[in-house]
Amino acid sequence: MLGLLLRLLPFWVREPLFIVVGSVFGVRIMYLALHEGSWQAAGIGAVFLLFTAVRVHAVVRAVRARRAPGPKAQAVADAVVQPQEPQPPATPRPAPAAPVKEPNAWGQAFAAVALFAALGSALWLGPHLLPSVDESTPRAASCSRDEDEELPSAYETTPRPVTGAELCEALNRPDLAQFLGTPTEIATVASGTDNTALLTDGKVARPSAEIQFDTYTVNVSVTYNEFSIAQSVDLMQFGEGTDIKRLSVLGRPAVLSSDHTMAIEIDLGTGGSGGPVEQGPLARTLSVALDGKDRGGYCDISVWSRSGALPDDRALLDIAGAVLPAIPERTVR
Repeated sequence: MLGLLLRLLPFWVREPLFIVVGSVFGVRIMYLALHEGSWQAAGIGAVFLLFTAVRVHAVVRAVRARRAPGPKAQAVADAVVQPQEPQPPATPRPAPAAPVKEPNAWGQAFAAVALFAALGSALWLGPHLLPSVDESTPRAASCSRDEDEELPSAYETTPRPVTGAELCEALNRPDLAQFLGTPTEIATVASGTDNTALLTDGKVARPSAEIQFDTYTVNVSVTYNEFSIAQSVDLMQFGEGTDIKRLSVLGRPAVLSSDHTMAIEIDLGTGGSGGPVEQGPLARTLSVALDGKDRGGYCDISVWSRSGALPDDRALLDIAGAVLPAIPERTVR
């Protein structure tokens, strides 16, 4: 198809096209060959330049031929120099039709050169103008969304509930790693789920989101039950929670506590669990009420690491300040 198109082009368009393309590619390949020390590439570049030189020679010959007088013009010149015998008056003939004006060859050549010089410049400068992309640099994980997934019925009966996808978007911030004190790390896993609370027969909505880094894992969940922060503190004092600290976050009652996560090992080879639930690493959790009057429902923000190290409590407060505005305040009992 390309060869047919080139054969149909006029001479003064086709030849400048060959010259521009051949010179651009030839010079570019020779530059890369000298820069990388590749003799094979240098040979290919030399072929392009030789092809371009041949086309330039053809154009020069065509220009000279157009400038030289043709045989008809030479015959007229000879007739003017030699004396002519008197001739009888010729019978008048109809005037010949006006000659068709040929297209300006120089205009065609200039337009072709300008067009393909622009294309050649784009090919030459394209790699330098486009931003370089390092494929070896890992990209931060993004939150996936399933628009066709139906929410549990508990979300329909809960006024203004947040979804797992919305929690994930609110938590997966560019500055989340900076909050944790590891600004050079990027998120490796980002997920959000629309769960329901355990032991509620699917009647209590409990969406959650989790972001994993190399050092820390951050989990945010919202439980839409009637349990208040004050009641949670009373249970913590009789449970295994440690380092309990009451405080206020964005004008809402909150509490900081530490407790161990659960570790479950699953043996996929036998199809059963590899053992009982074990104690996982220590996690630091900030629980914040869903409204300023602590009328029920809370948001848990937990951070833990495999090594057992925990960030400063300030990290949890910074995360809460970024995530809580995305969770509608609970106003209906």
